[in-house]
Amino acid sequence: MKVELRDPNIIMKLSRLGSFHQSKLSFLRSFLNEFKDWEYKRDLFDLDKDGFGVVVYSFKKKDRVYSLICFANEIQDGERSDRVIATKWDAAFTLYDGVPNKDDIDRLKKEVPKQEVGRLSYKELTLSRANKSVRVFDHVVKNLSNGQQPNLDLLEKVGYLYRTTAVYGSGKFGLADRFRIKKRDEINGPFRLEMMLVYFVRQFTFDQVNHVAKNKNPKKAVELDPKICKNLGIGNSTGLGMAPFIVNHPTLLNNWIMSREKALKKIREIKKVNIHDSNIFKKCLRNSIKNITSWNTESEYQLKKIKDLLSDVQKFLDFVEKKFDFETDYPFNQLYLWVEKKTCEECIEYIVSLMMEPYNEIIEPLVKQMSSEEDKYFTIPTNRNVEELKSIIETKYSNILSINFEKKQNFKKFWFISKNKEEPRIADRFNEEGSDLEQPLAVARDIKKLYEKLLITKKSMKIDEFLSENSDLRHVVRRAFIIENFPYSEIQDNTISENTIPIDMLRLKLSFFGALKFDPRSDKWLRICMFQGAPLPNELKNYDDHWVYSANS
Repeated sequence: MKVELRDPNIIMKLSRLGSFHQSKLSFLRSFLNEFKDWEYKRDLFDLDKDGFGVVVYSFKKKDRVYSLICFANEIQDGERSDRVIATKWDAAFTLYDGVPNKDDIDRLKKEVPKQEVGRLSYKELTLSRANKSVRVFDHVVKNLSNGQQPNLDLLEKVGYLYRTTAVYGSGKFGLADRFRIKKRDEINGPFRLEMMLVYFVRQFTFDQVNHVAKNKNPKKAVELDPKICKNLGIGNSTGLGMAPFIVNHPTLLNNWIMSREKALKKIREIKKVNIHDSNIFKKCLRNSIKNITSWNTESEYQLKKIKDLLSDVQKFLDFVEKKFDFETDYPFNQLYLWVEKKTCEECIEYIVSLMMEPYNEIIEPLVKQMSSEEDKYFTIPTNRNVEELKSIIETKYSNILSINFEKKQNFKKFWFISKNKEEPRIADRFNEEGSDLEQPLAVARDIKKLYEKLLITKKSMKIDEFLSENSDLRHVVRRAFIIENFPYSEIQDNTISENTIPIDMLRLKLSFFGALKFDPRSDKWLRICMFQGAPLPNELKNYDDHWVYSANS
């Protein structure tokens, strides 16, 4: 039986993309899988009694070494901010290519804590910073120093000791350009170095809190229980800065979604599912109920989504356990069709992720297809003609063409870069100033504008001639030729509609990063936790591959 890939006109809608969840394709999970046989070490631990100083961690395999250098800094409470425009942080980090010597550390000590203002070299691969959750960190120190483990309810509610505020790579601020390292097999997958940095930072938070507690009360202090460590991750507050990334990297977006769609297709085409694989699926499904119920948020919007998800997953679980026979032909196809018909979008995509759990042999080759050499595809084929371009738009943007941009509700919002916050923002075109500074993120509107222009243009006109007269449409002409070969490269929705929910774009990206739980604080930013429940470094060589669905259990 042959299963067709799902329709981009459905999958690339914002509401569907905003319902994606982590899976075995997610970057942090594939990173752990690829680096499980690397040698982990803590190479330097030079912190004073209050936890300030330098720590170095490394991964090594054969002659290749990656080292994280951590600078723990003393700052005042009033200097602590999660905004991009902050100037001081509790800790700053850089991932170093190789083994740093004393001169390297001394040099970086002057630059890394400055973050964007500092200057790095080609030996540094990524850059980041993080702040303590002061309430949680102090609580843990107090309890450990008195010989007790911390309050589990508090830790479960927050989920981390530190939260990052940015992770930079690929040539920013002097960091190594991608071309220097792109041929290394071990980091061929997406965001490998960024995931490595965050994973090391997680371990640093445990080592630091244990060290401070020990120095506070050397005779009585205990270390944080490894089981508790395991259920802590690294926090992050993510705002609209992520949204432009989705729009500005069409081939990369396509490759992420395409890998997911291919995985689903291959799984639905499995005629006979063995007992081992069906048991893995059912076990993860059962465990996932507890994960959903442990999802903390104050957002009414998200609480409703969680409620609907929990209800539908429970309904699906009852069906699987009481009415479904895995010995039937093409069982996962039947299950998918049932879910598509009987449950909400959130549940559909949740189950799609779960279906991947038994199938490393399907997932691992697809992980290697998720990167993109984007520059290859940005050249506009100027020798083609207007009729060809018009045909592409009619085929690939049919939903977009039906939008009436004469109606105010369909162009009510606009995207801009905040001068004060230096971050992307979205505003009301009719009630706020600044629309003259609008960023080119309204692809649907611009595609419609392009199409209407093509309708009154001679069909045989070459694209180069068309662009000479319509240079303002160059960016969408490029996108149209990209989507011709990359069907999942475009959001099939209106990003400036009054009904747009920006966090749908954030959730999409974060699901591929591997975030487990989303806690929206508005429709424009949310909190997440990375690596919560993940194996600790000393467990990497032999850990439960399905740890996501064992967390908190």
